[in-house]
Amino acid sequence: MTDSTPASSQTAQRNATLAALRADALACFRSTLADCSIPAAFARSLRCEGTTLHRLRATSGPARLELALFSRIFVVTLGKAALPMLDALLHILPAPLDLHGVCAAPALPDHPRPGIAYFAAGHPLPNADSFAAARAALALLHSADAHTLVIFLISGGGSALCELPLDPAITLDETRQFHQALIGCGAPITELNTIRQAFSAVKGGRLAAAARSATQFSLFVSDVPTGALDALASGPTLPSSQTPSAVAALLDRYALPPQFSPTVRCFFERLATTPQQPGSLQLAPEAARSLHDLLLSTDDLARAAARHAASLGYAVTVDNRCDDWDYAQAAQFLLARLHALSAVSPNATAKRICLISTGEVTVTLPAAPGHGGRNQQFALEAARLLVASPSTPSVVLSAGTDGIDGTSPASENPVAGAIPISGAIPVAGAIVDAQTLNRASIQGLDPDAALRNCNTWPLFRALGDSLVTGATGNNLRDLRLLLAAPECVKKTR
Repeated sequence: MTDSTPASSQTAQRNATLAALRADALACFRSTLADCSIPAAFARSLRCEGTTLHRLRATSGPARLELALFSRIFVVTLGKAALPMLDALLHILPAPLDLHGVCAAPALPDHPRPGIAYFAAGHPLPNADSFAAARAALALLHSADAHTLVIFLISGGGSALCELPLDPAITLDETRQFHQALIGCGAPITELNTIRQAFSAVKGGRLAAAARSATQFSLFVSDVPTGALDALASGPTLPSSQTPSAVAALLDRYALPPQFSPTVRCFFERLATTPQQPGSLQLAPEAARSLHDLLLSTDDLARAAARHAASLGYAVTVDNRCDDWDYAQAAQFLLARLHALSAVSPNATAKRICLISTGEVTVTLPAAPGHGGRNQQFALEAARLLVASPSTPSVVLSAGTDGIDGTSPASENPVAGAIPISGAIPVAGAIVDAQTLNRASIQGLDPDAALRNCNTWPLFRALGDSLVTGATGNNLRDLRLLLAAPECVKKTR
C-alpha cells in the first residue's frame, strides 16, 4: 500500500485493519475473563487432603487448617461473586461436611445447598434482602465460639449486597438514598467505602468482630486498588484505619450531607464528635486465628490480558496510572499514551500495539442521569478523541469484568448487531474506533448529549457496539484495551 493506492483501496484496507483490531480486542477480553475464573483461582489457592485444608498461596499464618479440630464450620459469602465462590469452596471441602452459612448474592442459586441461608440482595442499591442477609450473618456469627471456624468469602459489590445501618433508626429507604448519593458524587471507591464503613453495622471489621472468639479465614476476590483490601466490600473482616474526622472531611469534600435524610445527617454529625476510630476493632485475640488470602485481583486481570494480547502478536504495555481518575481525563491520558507508543517503530515480531489499563474511572452524575455506565462513558469519550487523530487505526474496548456496566438495562434479547461475548443479558461496556461518531451521526444520534446526560447505553445499543456478556459471576474491576496498528500508516508513506 503506497501513496499511489486509490483512496477506495486505502479505505478498504483501513476498514479491514479496524475489523481485525476489533476481533483481537474481543478475543483478548474473552480469554482474559476465562483465565480469571473463580474455580481456577480456588484450584490454584486451596487443596484438601482428608480433613486438612492446604493454603497453597498463604503469605502469613499457618499453611494448613485441620478441619476436624472444629466442632462447627460457618461460611459467610457476600458480593457479586458470592455464589461461584461458595460453589468453588464446597467443591474443595471434604464431603459430607456439616456446615452452616449465609450467602448474600445478586440472585438465588438454581441448586441451593442445605444449611445455607440465601438472599437475593440488591446492587448497586441495597434492598430488603441486603438488610436480612446482614442480620442473618450477625446472628450466625454471634453464636460462634473458640471451637468454630468461620470462612468468609468476600467479593466486590458486597457494600450494597450485605448492609445494615449502625444506627437502627435509619430505614431501608434512607439507606438507599445514602448509597445513591455516594454513587453519583464522583469519589473513588476507596473514599466511598471509607464513608460506608462508618455508616454500617457489618463493615469496617464489624462482621468479623461478631465472631471474635472463632478462627477466621477470609478469601478475597478484589475489585479495589492493589493494597486497599480494607475497601473491598467496605472491609467487613478488616478494620478501618479511618477516623471520624477523615470521614467528615470526605462528606464535606463531595457535598454529601444535604443529599442525606435528616436521620442520616444526624448520625454523621454524632460520629464527628466520637473520639474513637469507627472501625478500630480487634478481630481475633491471635493473628494465627485471623487468616486472609487474596484469590484474584486486578493484577491477575492485567497479567492475563497482557499474556493473551502478546499471543496475538501485539507489543504490550500495561499502564494503570489513571485508576480512579475522571473518565474524560483517563481517556485523554490513555489515548495520548497509545499515540506515543504508536509513534515508536514497532519491532520486527510485534507490529501492533496493545495498551492495557485496569481499575475504574469515575463519573459525576447529572441530576437526572440516563442509562449507561462508566465503561460506556469512557468509551464514548475515547471515540470522540479518536476523531481528532484518526491516522493510526485504533480500537478502544472498555468493559466491567462483572458483565454489568452501571444502569444499562438487562435484555434477554439483545439488539441485532450487539456483540455477544458469552451469551446474552446485561451490558458490560462498549467498543469504539474513529468511525463511531460518524456512524452515530448517520443514525441521527447525539454523542455530546449522551455524554452530558450519562445516557450512553441507547447510543451504543443503536450502533451495535455494546459488549454483552451476561453477569459473569466475577468482579475484578474494569478492563480497558487500546489497540493500534501503526504499521498500516507506515505503509502509506
